[in-house]
Amino acid sequence: MIIKKKISQFVDRVKKLDGDPHHIAVGMSIGVFIGITPTFPFHTALAVMLAYILRASKAAAALGVWIGNPLTMPFFYFTSYKTGQLIFKTSLPFDLKYTSLTELIKLGSDATLALMTGGTLIGILPAILTYFITWHIAKKVHLRKKQREHIS
Repeated sequence: MIIKKKISQFVDRVKKLDGDPHHIAVGMSIGVFIGITPTFPFHTALAVMLAYILRASKAAAALGVWIGNPLTMPFFYFTSYKTGQLIFKTSLPFDLKYTSLTELIKLGSDATLALMTGGTLIGILPAILTYFITWHIAKKVHLRKKQREHIS
């Protein structure tokens, strides 16, 4: 029930974003991608900066990073690390108490590289899916606004 309400609130926020559906969808995708990567203290800054560079919606990017929240971050960090571990064939310990990039860097370059590589890889598919879902929602909202303008 709570999750359904949160998703509904999130969709409402997306609907309130103004601009070209592609612009909004790219921004949201950037935010989701960055939100999944293990760059926790820098999520919003990185997403907005990347959105600025790629000329995407900075507001959508800032909204998208909220996929990385206290409930999802342990899963993302663990999955990122395990994915990177498989790629680099490392076997360093992983502990969910590490909650920021700076704490993880202290584990060493092997662990950091595994974590960042894994996070990048697992962020790609959700970012692509986010683009199409957001584009669809933004396109519907855009068309409804145009219809209302023609009626008025």
